[in-house]
Amino acid sequence: MDKTDEVLKERIDKAKAGNQIAFSSLLDTFWNYVYYFQLDRTKNENDAEDITIQTFSKAFDKIKTYDDNYEFKTWLITISKNIHVDLIRKRKRNVLAGIENSTSDAVKKVLDESPTVEDQLITEQNLATLLSHIKKLKPHYQEVINLRYFNELSYAAIAKELNEPVNNVKVKLLRAKKLLAEIIKSK
Repeated sequence: MDKTDEVLKERIDKAKAGNQIAFSSLLDTFWNYVYYFQLDRTKNENDAEDITIQTFSKAFDKIKTYDDNYEFKTWLITISKNIHVDLIRKRKRNVLAGIENSTSDAVKKVLDESPTVEDQLITEQNLATLLSHIKKLKPHYQEVINLRYFNELSYAAIAKELNEPVNNVKVKLLRAKKLLAEIIKSK
């Protein structure tokens, strides 16, 4: 085993023990590899980015199941491929459902496209609930969520705004989303 393999194994072991710096280091090391792999498959930057984020999220959640007999990079790519396949299947289901409902959807669109007062009220209530959950996060997590999803900034723009490296923004957003999901699930 050469020096780089030993360093990688040490990082993985630390990540398995819950060390956030090790997670960040693994993300920095393998982000571009997974992202460009998916970009080549999807030919879409947004899809590649979303799949890559989901890949690292799932990998970090399941890191204790990682088997050292396989390359870590291969393990990540396998997770990434599975997420991509799931995305394709989901889109196919949505398209097929759309075709089946296309005639009734066309009738609905002709009749009325505007949301009802009830729809607007439900949307406002859901947004208010989501915002109250976001406010339970630490301020730096609130900020990154707001910049990404409400201001719709790219990772690069958020990094510039926060004066942080892009990979830190990615990890922070990943962590913020996980914490927010836990808060929502607990309700």
